Amino acid sequence: MRSKLYEIPPLDPLLAFEAVARNLSFTKAAAELFLTQSAVSRQIQTLEGSLVVVLFERRPRALLLTESGQSLYRVAQEVLQRLHDSARKLRGVAQVRAVTLTTTPGLAALWLIPRLARFTQAHPGVDVRISAGNEIVNLERAGVDLAIRYTQSDLAGGARRLFGETVLPVCSPQLARNRTRPLAEPGDLRHHVLLQLDDPRAAWLDWQLWFHALGIEDLQPAGKLHFSHYDQLIQAAVGGQGVALGRHPLVRGLLREKKLVAPFKQDMASSRAYFLVESSRARTKPQVQAFIAWLLEETGKETLEERPKERRARR
Repeated sequence: MRSKLYEIPPLDPLLAFEAVARNLSFTKAAAELFLTQSAVSRQIQTLEGSLVVVLFERRPRALLLTESGQSLYRVAQEVLQRLHDSARKLRGVAQVRAVTLTTTPGLAALWLIPRLARFTQAHPGVDVRISAGNEIVNLERAGVDLAIRYTQSDLAGGARRLFGETVLPVCSPQLARNRTRPLAEPGDLRHHVLLQLDDPRAAWLDWQLWFHALGIEDLQPAGKLHFSHYDQLIQAAVGGQGVALGRHPLVRGLLREKKLVAPFKQDMASSRAYFLVESSRARTKPQVQAFIAWLLEETGKETLEERPKERRARR
């Protein structure tokens, strides 16, 4: 039955979409929802037909959200979480102890979420809610506890610095071992596809700037693949689709796991860093203060892991 007042997508396909978008996997979503993979696929097709948009970009080794998918995912997560909380309250369940945090999609997907289990295991009664987006959120107005923002030090105000960043080329181990197109020095990139981030807010993360900083002029690659979100770009690099500009420490875990390798020693230091911003209400919430303490412990480890530098430029 459809409401005449609210024009909304059907709920079951929306639940399936949220699970697929969160896991970026039809297989994992199907297991979570106790459905077959084909049933989940049909739910997504139903939702895409209802909205008349494409929500996922299906690649041979990766499943990516489209721009429309990214927008719907942010809204679906927020709405479903609010319904979940309201239902718990109506059933008489004790008030949820929650930490809400906003940050960039790249930091959320590549750095924060892989570490998050360590916090949730130590604090099983705390719900952590992450809103990933590039918009600057007003914490007080949006009711958000914390933000991790990526900005220049002179623009950070009184925010607490978490860690800095360096930029260096990364690719899959299989691509690095390709003898027909070796990656012995930066000039060899002319034989490879370069993965490029198309985001006007991240114009500094550009291959030409990296080449210029190292004194490399007029290098034309074999091709380019363009992405609107950094975590998608890194997924493509892991899948062997080209060479990306890796952001340390966001790709450090993937380098440790040998899903990515750094073929060159040259890197470029950034004038930007990650900063923690707290809302006024964060100081009154013990669970938020516990999360901050955990976050500072995790980010403190990053300052202890310095990579040997052969040549470093500053941007």
